[in-house]
Amino acid sequence: MIRLLIADDEDLIRGALVALLELEEDLTVAAEAATSTDAVRLAREHRPDIAVLDLEMPPADGLRAAEEIRAESPIKIILVTRHARPGVLRRALSAGVSGFVPKTTPATKLAEIIRDVAAGRRYVDPDIATSALTEDDCPLSERELEVLRASRTGASIREIAAQVHLAPGTVRNYLSAAMTKLGVSSRHAAAHRAWEEGWI
Repeated sequence: MIRLLIADDEDLIRGALVALLELEEDLTVAAEAATSTDAVRLAREHRPDIAVLDLEMPPADGLRAAEEIRAESPIKIILVTRHARPGVLRRALSAGVSGFVPKTTPATKLAEIIRDVAAGRRYVDPDIATSALTEDDCPLSERELEVLRASRTGASIREIAAQVHLAPGTVRNYLSAAMTKLGVSSRHAAAHRAWEEGWI
């Protein structure tokens, strides 16, 4: 029996997925989560074989949850996403994610992918793989990405500075450089572009 953790912030989708996967004789849902924080906690408590995580889950994303889960245990991860942003696949694979599928995947196909992952294989949706292969290289430095990641929460310059342990003026310089490189006029636009590309 393959034990699963299903995590998705949309109750209807999570409930439907749980119901459909429970129909499979060799699959059982050990736990359900509505947030990435709960996903990490429940993975620790229940130790499922595979965690099926929604990529866009709050408060942090599913990829961050996957990294935390994988740091603690050998639980295999399948990420499910509505938006296959370029760059995310590379980060997911480097984090040890075993499967990457769009939300349009039928439950019967997902059940097959779960079995493949349980057997030690990886699965990446062909369309997602194609977009990852054709993505642009990130022009931003690690520090620029760090301040953009912190700015996505709507934090002030002072709050971002405290979070990343830099002076406010230095944060402004990094944000300005990122905006220039991305050709946008605000730090929010720069952060959104970096998120869309899967760089943060």
